[in-house]
Amino acid sequence: MALRSMTGYARSEGHDEAYSWTWEAKSVNSKGLDVRCRLPGGFDSLEPAVRTRAARRFARGNLSLSLSIRRLEGSADYSINKGLLEQVMSILPDIEKRLDDPRPASAEGLLAIRGMVEQVEDTLSGDSRDNLDGALLDSLDQVFGSLEGMREEEGGRVGSVLTAQLGELDTLIDNAANSAAAQPGAIKARLREQLAELRDVVDDIPEDRLAQEAAILVTKADVTEEIDRLKVHREAATELIDGGGVVGRKLDFLCQELNREANTLCSKSSDVELTAIGIELKATIEQFREQVQNIE
Repeated sequence: MALRSMTGYARSEGHDEAYSWTWEAKSVNSKGLDVRCRLPGGFDSLEPAVRTRAARRFARGNLSLSLSIRRLEGSADYSINKGLLEQVMSILPDIEKRLDDPRPASAEGLLAIRGMVEQVEDTLSGDSRDNLDGALLDSLDQVFGSLEGMREEEGGRVGSVLTAQLGELDTLIDNAANSAAAQPGAIKARLREQLAELRDVVDDIPEDRLAQEAAILVTKADVTEEIDRLKVHREAATELIDGGGVVGRKLDFLCQELNREANTLCSKSSDVELTAIGIELKATIEQFREQVQNIE
């Protein structure tokens, strides 16, 4: 299953004998699935079905859906505004008296008066309305299919970036593990220096206290555990990306864990080289996290 981004756009047009319509779908990043519908008057009843179909297709993303619909020319019904017609007819004789050379009123002229001819409001019901609603939802499925395709394409591109960044993390983790400050010999040498400094400050240190201080210094200096956990989290991230699917939340959690270990490594380090590697690790993890925010 491929990775999917939360960013995408899709559009679909459809029509039947009486109506034409257009669906538009826009998707951006979100912590969960947030569906917003903009439907024309008289079609609000479609919203529950729209939300249900969106939830079947998508797990995360801020999804904005809009439907525009219009009646085709020649399929609409019209009526005469009888009230307006009677009003015009009642004042017509008075108008003709005021004119020097009045022309007789014609049907064409009367119908041209604004508001005289009105389009009959749509009164679809029963099977006709059900058929239209079904066609609209079928067209919506086409939009969702196109949107899924675009999100998968974008997810593939983001996945390539994430894989490259994990490669950088792998190199930095190996550099940290191979740095002089992470070697047992260097840790022992540093421990001897620190114990010697303690003896210079305090002449008579009890052996048990000395052992306790030594244990504390070793724990502070040894970054093996942090490096091991960095490797484990990096491997877990690789498996999630390779497996695909809805993994954005899991990857985001791993980013937090990677950053936690990098912070600990920097705080433990008393070596310039290891500290520099730790800072690079943190920067790369942040870049990785920014890309992960796009993943569903």
